[in-house]
Amino acid sequence: MSLSSDIRMVDVGEKPVTKRQAVAKGRVLMQTKTLDLLKNGKLPKGDVLAAARVAGIMAAKETYRLIPLCHPLLIEDVIIGFSIDEKTSAVEITATVKGSGKTGFEMEALTAVAISGLTIYDMCKALDVTLRLENIRLVKKSGGKSGTVTVE
Repeated sequence: MSLSSDIRMVDVGEKPVTKRQAVAKGRVLMQTKTLDLLKNGKLPKGDVLAAARVAGIMAAKETYRLIPLCHPLLIEDVIIGFSIDEKTSAVEITATVKGSGKTGFEMEALTAVAISGLTIYDMCKALDVTLRLENIRLVKKSGGKSGTVTVE
């Protein structure tokens, strides 16, 4: 069986345009000393969280180019937030993507978290071989036929 004959873009032409939002989260675990350097802006590549924020925003806007069969969407806002979890020595990433469209923004939010996390990883990897990007997941979406769905 050839998979190529079984894939196709979903036709959203008849769906109504609605206000939509998706929120995704993930985390990058690291050594305590790496987290301290990150918090104090002392990593060799510079401001890690600023770079990760820009990377996440750019990734959300380019999702349709990265994920096969995703529709290009008109994104109205992308918010990338970070929080430091001292207890687990991790950077928590939250991406919120908003817009109006005929399909949801889940993939854009998930992609934003993944690329933000990979940017943190890249900027810390020279000093920490234990880095781990984990638990990337959708936590909430709203708009469209299913309304608001909160996963956590």
